[in-house]
Parts: sequence; structure tokens; C-alpha cells
Amino acid sequence: MVEWTEAGVWQRLHEVLLAELHAANRIDWSRAAIDSSQVRALKRGHFTGPSPVDRSKTGSKHHLVVDGAGHPLTVAVSAANTHDTGTLGEMVDALPRVAGKPGRPRWRPAVLLADRGYDSQANRNTLHRWGIVPLIARRGQPHGSGLGTLRWVVERTLSWLHQYRRLRTRWDRRADLHQGFLNLACALICHRRLRSF
Repeated sequence: MVEWTEAGVWQRLHEVLLAELHAANRIDWSRAAIDSSQVRALKRGHFTGPSPVDRSKTGSKHHLVVDGAGHPLTVAVSAANTHDTGTLGEMVDALPRVAGKPGRPRWRPAVLLADRGYDSQANRNTLHRWGIVPLIARRGQPHGSGLGTLRWVVERTLSWLHQYRRLRTRWDRRADLHQGFLNLACALICHRRLRSF
């Protein structure tokens, strides 16, 4: 696992499966959604910190961007006390250039959906610069924006990721190994989705 993670095999496998999904017209580029989820980190290590939702116990956070159908496009790990607002630009910039069809690889969705944790003018400006329409719930506004009817796909994919015991709780001190397991899980989800069509 260590050698293949260091060689980037899992990330490359994920990108190959995304290309197959794109070639089969299964990736919904009309929108994407971003969210994050906390997990405990029992052995501490890099990218861990006190969890604000788990009585300051040491944890990590999984950040995920999915397409409109819920296929994982990119995933990352950070410390549990990392605020979502500052991660949106990095996550969108990390979206892979997905091949699979003639012409330039595709990477930008038309719209990005996000909850209040990503609400900032800087994030909106960043998305506008990339030609992506931001649909981000605003802080201080009552619930019921309607975005949840479209954003649920990212929460479902996060739950799929956490069905893997290795990801439900972080066991690895090395962040690169944990990231490798995240990439492998995304590849497995894409493979399962590809076979289901």
C-alpha cells in the first residue's frame, strides 16, 4: 500500500474510472456539490486536530466534491479544526481534468452547491473567476433554501466513503496513507457506479 500510494496509483486509478464514466455520459457536469465530514483520528499524526463537534477529541476532516449524480471527483483530508470556508478554492482547484472524450479534458461544473460553512464573498469571487456559478447557502438566513434537494448527493457519497472501516475512523498516522485510502475508496465507488449502469 505504501509504495503504490507514494507512486500515486490510487489517484490515477480514480482518474481512469472517471474518464470511463465521462465517456459513457454518466458524469453530470451541470452541477457539483462540496461538503466535509469529521472522523476520529485515534493515533494522531499529520492533519489531525481537536474536533469542534466531538468534545475536542483528536480528529480529521474529509473534504469531498461530487458531480450532480454523486460521483466523487476529488477528496482530501485535513485537521478536524479546519474551517470549510478556506478549503473551497483548494478543492475546486484540485478537480481532475477528466478525459474520456475527444477534445480538452473536462473539469469545471457549471454550478457548485455548498452549505453555510462555505459562505464567504471570497469563495463566490473565486468561483466566478473560474466561470462556475456559486449556489452557497447564506449564514443568518432561515433554513429552507432548497439547496438540500440537490446537495444531498454529496452527503450520500460521504456515507459511502465511511462504509469502509479504514475511513470511518482514521487509523493511519501518515496523512499520505490516509489520503491513499480515500482515493482508493473513490475509485471503488466509481467502479461500482460504472458497473451498475
